[in-house]
Amino acid sequence: MEAPRLAHTMGSPTSPCEEVIKNLSLEAIQLCDRDGNKSQDSGIAEMEELPVPHNIKISNITCDSFKISWDMDSKSKDRITHYFIDLNKKENKNSNKFKHKDVPTKLVAKAVPLPMTVRGHWFLSPRTEYTVAVQTASKQVDGDYVVSEWSEIIEFCTADYSKVHLTQLLEKAEVIAGRMLKLSVFYRNQHKEYFDYVREHHGNAMQPSVKDNSGSHGSPISGKLEGIFFSCNTEFNTGKPPQDSPYGRYRYEIAAEKLFNPNTNLYFGDFYCMYTAYHYVILVIAPVGSPGDEFCKQRLPQLNIKDNKFLTCDEEDGVMVYHHAQDVILEVIYTDPVDLSLGTVAEITGHQLMSLSTANAKKDPSCKTCNISVGR
Repeated sequence: MEAPRLAHTMGSPTSPCEEVIKNLSLEAIQLCDRDGNKSQDSGIAEMEELPVPHNIKISNITCDSFKISWDMDSKSKDRITHYFIDLNKKENKNSNKFKHKDVPTKLVAKAVPLPMTVRGHWFLSPRTEYTVAVQTASKQVDGDYVVSEWSEIIEFCTADYSKVHLTQLLEKAEVIAGRMLKLSVFYRNQHKEYFDYVREHHGNAMQPSVKDNSGSHGSPISGKLEGIFFSCNTEFNTGKPPQDSPYGRYRYEIAAEKLFNPNTNLYFGDFYCMYTAYHYVILVIAPVGSPGDEFCKQRLPQLNIKDNKFLTCDEEDGVMVYHHAQDVILEVIYTDPVDLSLGTVAEITGHQLMSLSTANAKKDPSCKTCNISVGR
């Protein structure tokens, strides 16, 4: 079985016919549009019609690949030498009309047994909606092609990063994590109104909420995992949390052992940057057996709480000791409610640095430090 080897950007099949590159050769062919209109100088021969693909099925979808199959009439089926696949990102009606549109991708593949695998991180992104249509083709001795009409248009959505992809991100994050520094508390900054609301409407307990879409586009926790964000980084010279924060002037601090202990599991969630020199690592702490723990166990790489490059918890002389990585900013998600009575709330003396907020922040797709060779 042979998958398409090369994607070449060109106009959509509803536009005038344009050039496509087959595999790695420079052999040019012409495609007709989805309405079957062939250009007079297209180089596509007029012969007996080839079968039109129908009943298209998409399966085995990952973040950067899928399998495609279809049915077709047996008439002239033995003449088919190639498949033309038109793949486009589904248009977002709410997108900025002035933004440059994604150029559609045409794929050319030899006629292999179906289902056929379409794979390519250069034209497939994770968690993205696409449309796809297919036509069959027969290459003639003079190099021209006979083509069928276009099939119906099918929609599908690519998947999130798998554990394999996240492990690749994890390994890249480990390279720059740096040495470990001690910590004693987790902390969460918010506005005063947030804590007032928690006391009045949630019985004094901070409630998990769905994670936003910050970080890697393919992260399986974005828009799905429920949790409470905490920070744990300390200042090198004081060993205490920094006095500045992007998220509000009021800070809740809780002893590290209240959230992170042998009764919790630790997971790696993401690694990203926002067009800056510093990088973020998202970790998830989930009480053993909790719904959050079950969610992460299926989707995220689990870390040894005593031995990893980011956040550790170990016992020394009967006392729990905690360390965090110095050279990355850790964003810790705790998956259960947290009662305010377990810690303290106080106003910080520093500044509120809104420019450092990571709320819905988009990952830099060009950064070689925190990207892997799949869709961003």
